[in-house]
Amino acid sequence: MNKKEISEIKKQLKPEYAVITKICGCYVDGDKEIKFTSKDEFHSLSDVKAFKYFEIFRHTLSGTLGKNLLDIEFPLVEEAEGGRQEFLLKLRDSKLEDDSLLEEFYQNVINHYVYESNYYIILIHGVYDVPGKSSDGSEMFDASDSVYDYILCSICPVNLSKSGLSYDKLSNNINECNRDWIVKLPADGFLFPAFNNRESDTDSILYFSKDDANFQAEFLEHVLGAEVTAPASFQKKVFHAILSEELGKENGFFEFDNIKSIYENLHTRIEENKDRVETLELKRNDIRQLLEDSNVSERKIKRIEEKLELAFGKNPTLIATNILDTKKLQIETAGVKIIVNTENTELVDSCIIDGSECIVIKVNGDITINDVKIDRNN
Repeated sequence: MNKKEISEIKKQLKPEYAVITKICGCYVDGDKEIKFTSKDEFHSLSDVKAFKYFEIFRHTLSGTLGKNLLDIEFPLVEEAEGGRQEFLLKLRDSKLEDDSLLEEFYQNVINHYVYESNYYIILIHGVYDVPGKSSDGSEMFDASDSVYDYILCSICPVNLSKSGLSYDKLSNNINECNRDWIVKLPADGFLFPAFNNRESDTDSILYFSKDDANFQAEFLEHVLGAEVTAPASFQKKVFHAILSEELGKENGFFEFDNIKSIYENLHTRIEENKDRVETLELKRNDIRQLLEDSNVSERKIKRIEEKLELAFGKNPTLIATNILDTKKLQIETAGVKIIVNTENTELVDSCIIDGSECIVIKVNGDITINDVKIDRNN
């Protein structure tokens, strides 16, 4: 799914659109025990309750593509009879009316979702009449092309509220607050099937993860049947480590110009792609071109390629925004940290002075030290 397709589904998750038919829930405690399950017609919920749920659903479709949102294709083995795709199709086609399927789904999540405290599994069924589009791209709401029939799952941490004091109107006094278990915004979730090319794609699923530091690899594999994708933080860590190993030092000095050039060229590619709906992916040839454009030697390019294959497989694919901070270039040495806006990296260079490698910053405009402006005219 691209940005526009995600946005199209996300904007339907509002009170004014009646796309959600059924909502089911399963509350699980820290011992992996089910405390209760529920199943309701969504239109039967109070306006206040429905509004809170809509916030959760929209959040499950929020974040950065390639980092928080991953469009994942089912492996062929999962598309066969008895695979995860078949089960999710049965769950979707049941419109969440089959209690045995719901029970099996909840138990599968509980068995493979790693979380030490309480959480709430929310599952909804939705039906969206996809409007056609005219030749100029505008939507024709009276000419539906297809029906998008889907399920959306949100897994929300449930945390005990903090203790404190509050005003009690009944006693007209300040009393201790009652601590309650509060449903938080989702940590993980998925949309099935994916909404690719503005229609159902049962071969794909959109997975949401709030924080890849707690990447749910077991959940992805055993509940969604997806091949585990390297999380964003891992992509960045490995890519930077490989550059450190291969471009770290040459004849005793760091290859500053090569490394700076890589990030400058990568930033340029990201800027050129920012208005496109597709995420900028770097495949093997793209990474090679990036390194060549940054004047990295052929010998080192081959070694970098070999190490990327070891880390990410034979055909590595990295998300550009996962491996580069698009706002700053950070340079550190003992006791010193230099942060440069990415559009101003040409002001920073390296040179050898008296046999020592030095970082040189070209003065451009005013100079301040601890907010004290330096008068350069004296």
